[in-house]
Amino acid sequence: MIDRLHYISQPSANGSHLEAIEKVLLAGARWIQLRVKNQPEEEVLALALKVARLCKVHEARLIVNDYPQVALAAGAYGLHLGLNDMPVAEARAIVGPEMIIGGTANTYAHIELRAAEGIDYIGLGPYRFTATKQNLSPVIGLEGYTRLMKQMQEAGIHLPVIAIGGIEAEDIPPLMQAGLHGVAVSGALTRQPDLSLTLREMYNNLQAVHSNC
Repeated sequence: MIDRLHYISQPSANGSHLEAIEKVLLAGARWIQLRVKNQPEEEVLALALKVARLCKVHEARLIVNDYPQVALAAGAYGLHLGLNDMPVAEARAIVGPEMIIGGTANTYAHIELRAAEGIDYIGLGPYRFTATKQNLSPVIGLEGYTRLMKQMQEAGIHLPVIAIGGIEAEDIPPLMQAGLHGVAVSGALTRQPDLSLTLREMYNNLQAVHSNC
């Protein structure tokens, strides 16, 4: 099962990925993607093992970004691959048939590619400009999501699509109305002083839209 709300890790202010993840878990998050860039793999593994223990305590699922060997060693629920990361088939050979694999997309051509690769969900974005991404793809916007979801439906592609990129709580209802499965957020949670309130609002928005479908 692919959760409707994904938290993409980033260091908290004057803190670390681990501190930010623990705060989000304590607030009630259920799906954590560990996204650490430009670090040695052994350091990412050491962090992933700590995050995996936290996720187990809080009954949340861990997704590791970019590193299939780390995902396997940490006992992660899933792996997420960017467009320039290892090919899905190669990663699948490492992690095995049971692990969830998600993939990034920015265009309809990317969506077709991901579907052909046999991934389990698509992270489609960015919705708007975000400082989290170093090499930002063209912004999609609400109209772009609506168009892409219609193209997928017409082509018979029924993969869960997660909107990502600068998303705030108030963006969720219109995005879900466009037909997306869920959203991924990072700064919208990391920088919030009242995480529980913000997270509850996000889950409520997701549930309200889908319950009316």
